[in-house]
Amino acid sequence: MVIANLIAYILVLLGALNWGMFGIFNFNLVSAIFMGPRAVGSIIIYSLIALAAIWLIISPIITNGALKLRGNRTVRETK
Repeated sequence: MVIANLIAYILVLLGALNWGMFGIFNFNLVSAIFMGPRAVGSIIIYSLIALAAIWLIISPIITNGALKLRGNRTVRETK
């Protein structure tokens, strides 16, 4: 679950940066990479970002309020 949270977090950040560039500079990076806003690649990226956002909304509900971005580490005692 930690890996899914990290991937979702990165995708949502990239989506937010894309919207920021679009709002400030009127430049859509995803559309520029895939040669159009309705190209198959653009639709896939937009869909992945939307699913990542949904995951970040649902994940804390599943884990009782905790969004885990690190794995559990156990401390071993040495004698």
